Amino acid sequence: MAEYIQENPDKPDKKREDLKGKVLQLKDLVNYNEGTVASRMVINRKAGSITIFSFDENEGLSEHTAPFDAVVTILDGECEVWVSGQTSQMKEGETIIFPANVPHALSAITKFKMSLTMIRE
Repeated sequence: MAEYIQENPDKPDKKREDLKGKVLQLKDLVNYNEGTVASRMVINRKAGSITIFSFDENEGLSEHTAPFDAVVTILDGECEVWVSGQTSQMKEGETIIFPANVPHALSAITKFKMSLTMIRE
């Protein structure tokens, strides 16, 4: 299981700047990589961030908490999520809100991609 690490919101990133003003297919912003989790930060500000993730089959994020609400939308494939001990299966087009300070985790059933929006303020 991978652990998500937040990057510095004050550091400008040329690759993110190149996305502005363009029509995007979010699921195309990150590729699948065998045996791992990959991610691409789309927006990173003090107020919040948007990150696109890809998970190979059987990969996931171990149980953790975050100090802010997080909105996860499945862009491709299927996964299983746990929120405060409750398990749900999710597929493309579905969204869940992980509440702040509540334990949550997820695991790939198939390869899957997701968008994670975290609001900090």
